[in-house]
Amino acid sequence: MNRHEKSTNASGLLRNRFLQTILLSSVLLQIGIWVRNFAILLYVADRTNNDPYAISLISVAEFAPIFVFSFIGGTFADRWRPKRTMIWCDLLSAVSVFVVLLTLHYGSWESVYLVAFISAILSQFSQPSSMRLFKYHVPEQQLQQGMALFQSLMAIFMVLGPMLGTFVYSTFGLETSIAVMGVVFLLSALVLIRLPEDHMESQTVAVRGQFRKDFVEGFRFVWKSQVLRMLGLAFVLAGLAVGVAQALNLFIVTERLGRSEEFLQYLLMVNGAAMLIGGGIVAVFAKRVPPQILLAIGMLAGAVCTAIVGYSTSVPVTLTVQFLNGLVFPCIHIGISTMILKWSHASIVGRVNGVLNPMFVGMMVISMSFAGALKDAFSLSTIYSGAGLLFLLGALVMVPIMNQKAPDNVLTAQET
Repeated sequence: MNRHEKSTNASGLLRNRFLQTILLSSVLLQIGIWVRNFAILLYVADRTNNDPYAISLISVAEFAPIFVFSFIGGTFADRWRPKRTMIWCDLLSAVSVFVVLLTLHYGSWESVYLVAFISAILSQFSQPSSMRLFKYHVPEQQLQQGMALFQSLMAIFMVLGPMLGTFVYSTFGLETSIAVMGVVFLLSALVLIRLPEDHMESQTVAVRGQFRKDFVEGFRFVWKSQVLRMLGLAFVLAGLAVGVAQALNLFIVTERLGRSEEFLQYLLMVNGAAMLIGGGIVAVFAKRVPPQILLAIGMLAGAVCTAIVGYSTSVPVTLTVQFLNGLVFPCIHIGISTMILKWSHASIVGRVNGVLNPMFVGMMVISMSFAGALKDAFSLSTIYSGAGLLFLLGALVMVPIMNQKAPDNVLTAQET
């Protein structure tokens, strides 16, 4: 049976062996990531008496590899067999975790940063490989529904992850928390063995010397596509807006709402619960809505909600707006992921992802870095209005490409 003849309803999607496997692997990885994140955060805070420099190094360890390795990882992901790449990345992550665990036990506590750093490096090879397999195994008409399932999974862990990570660290301590991460990465590697064979061959010896050419080709491919160029600009604008808003969320709680710092967790939980619901709604309707429109809707809602949060001094109003924003936010993630898959050839998906992803993360980190200076110079209302304006500009960027359809020559690997 041709894959385009498969059922396109939700139940048919969930019967897809690839999706079943990759979702189970993602659950395991999310458990490990959230336990790791909170174990490292709480441990470093305890060890250094809340030293802001030491705590900020955690973010550096998590985000710095994206700048350095995203382009490289995307290029290699297009050259290597994706199933094998993902399994090896999880295995190497598990091995590195246990090595660092031994170092922690017998040596310096600072090696805890290596857990996040090494894992972030390997994810730059694994994540684009996953995108390639997604394009290979999921029918085009089900891409947005599949992405909505992933968004729902991320939302679940945004709600449960902080509680899970805090509980494991508080109950069992750092070494057990790190060990949990190593075990779930091993389990994920075992689960990925169940992935269907992709039949994508690794690059032959004759072309292995063309890494630089392949590397540049990813940038050229994005630049030649109007849709991907506009998507890159939307990435930049969204990253700037998200970074400054996330960095100053704590001040919204303490200054605008007059609540204690602990109240921030309720804002995050409300937002995460709404994202879970929103992901389910988008999964139902995603097939009927072009990804450009989904992205524009998400950015427009983000613009309005961000500005309101900056001005609100009412807890009910802020919580309601956070809920509405979370409800629509999956449109951004699903729209972006679907556009990358639909407008990229199967042989270059990894490189396109490697070019675009750092644009968002890079701008987010830059705006986070300047958030403190902005806070000293402007009021929260002004800053959040500026972030809302960036979201609005991101929505307007979609207007010129709103009616464009994915090119017919962008085939899946099974059709090449």
